[in-house]
Amino acid sequence: MMRVLVVDDDFMVAKVHSGYVHRIPGCEVVGVAHLGADAVELARRLRPDLVLLDVYLPDMSGLDVLRQLRTGAADDPFVLVITAAEDSETVAAALHGGAMHYLVKPFDSAALRAQVGRVRQVRSQLAGLHRTGGGELVQGAIDRIFGAGNSPLPKGLTRPTAELVARVLRAHDGDLSAAECAERAELSRVSARRYLEHFAANGTVTVRLRYGGTGRPERRYRWAPAQRPSDV
Repeated sequence: MMRVLVVDDDFMVAKVHSGYVHRIPGCEVVGVAHLGADAVELARRLRPDLVLLDVYLPDMSGLDVLRQLRTGAADDPFVLVITAAEDSETVAAALHGGAMHYLVKPFDSAALRAQVGRVRQVRSQLAGLHRTGGGELVQGAIDRIFGAGNSPLPKGLTRPTAELVARVLRAHDGDLSAAECAERAELSRVSARRYLEHFAANGTVTVRLRYGGTGRPERRYRWAPAQRPSDV
């Protein structure tokens, strides 16, 4: 069971995110905090596996909370930063602070489910290394944990097309919808969206929702900072 601590200054947002977590099989919310100090205290007392951490908190920055949670100890919780902040400084600080990933509000339950799945996968891989013992560790297993070559393409996706979609995203200064990416890559919208969702699931791109007047919100994709071409 993945034990999750939800941290957000907005009571309703925290409730929504908690609802997302409850709908993910094998996950449970063990605590909710609305202040940074409370988040640090609850994390120390409850020892969650994962913290969903907002940046804008009333008493302190979520980035300061991140630094207190990620001490370098083996049992530190994984942290997903969840915020409306889109500036490169905040993203870089989260990255260097040890965040597992960075989700820009608002997002849907599928985006959170994908990132929780990544955390669960890494936890499982680490447990496998621990059982193997230090003398039998293989470089390939360690590479997968650190993100090198750990995103095999799902059935029906091809490496050349994945690299094409990645080039389109990297070349664009901003985010793109699936339709816009498809036009630039000369692909069908359905095909481009499959590759974009694969990238979103492995953390290679970030996703935000843009709300219009009617209908479902539009998913917008941006190449994530500090990603390598091999991450596709």
